Amino acid sequence: MKRTSTYFAKPGDTAERWRVIDAQGQTLGRIARNIAIALQGKDKTSYTPHTLTGDFVVVTNAADLKVTGKKLDQKMYYRHSGYVGNLRTFRLRDLMDSKPDRVLELAVKGMLPKNHMGRQMLRRLKVYSGPDHPHEAQVTGHPVAEPPTTDA
Repeated sequence: MKRTSTYFAKPGDTAERWRVIDAQGQTLGRIARNIAIALQGKDKTSYTPHTLTGDFVVVTNAADLKVTGKKLDQKMYYRHSGYVGNLRTFRLRDLMDSKPDRVLELAVKGMLPKNHMGRQMLRRLKVYSGPDHPHEAQVTGHPVAEPPTTDA
C-alpha cells in the first residue's frame, strides 16, 4: 500500500530509549553534537520536528573531556542576572575544575532549538562527572539496538 501523505509521529508513537555515552577523552564539540542529535531524534526515521522523538542520554566521565587549541584559557562563559553591573564571566578552565558537567550541558543547550521543545529535550540529558550514574534500571530496562557491524 502506497502512503499518500507524509508521516508525522504522534507523541506516543516512538519508544523512549536510554543511551549511555562515555565522554572520556572525547572532544567537547563533537560529543555535544552527537548528544544534540540523539536528544532531537534526528538519527531516527520517525523524526518529527514538532514532536519529542529523541532519546534520553546519560553521559558519564564528563570531567575527562578534551578541548583543542587554547580554549581552556581563552573561551569565556557569560551569565547576567538582569541587574545593572551584574555580568559574570567564567573561563572554561575554571568551569571544568568546578562543574565539568555544566560545560557539556551548556554546549548541548546551544545546539538545541530555543523554544519549548528544546527545553524539554534538555531535561532528558543527564550528565555526570564520574563513571557512575543512578539510571541503571532505565538503561537495562530499555535495550538499545546496536547497528549491525560489517566486517569487510
